[in-house]
Amino acid sequence: MAVIPADAQCAMCRAVLESEEDGTMAKGINNGIMYLMVFPYLLVGGIGFIIYRSRKKAKASEN
Repeated sequence: MAVIPADAQCAMCRAVLESEEDGTMAKGINNGIMYLMVFPYLLVGGIGFIIYRSRKKAKASEN
């Protein structure tokens, strides 16, 4: 039995992708998952930065 490494994020994706021969689909699926995972972090980071900046402005204007 040959083992083909697949970097899928969930068990179902891994099971489907391990049945592939060349592994190109596994890389594509993993890259797609990582691409979709970036946006929530960017959104939360952007909101956090806006809050930080507004609090910093408020603190500077009160002094």
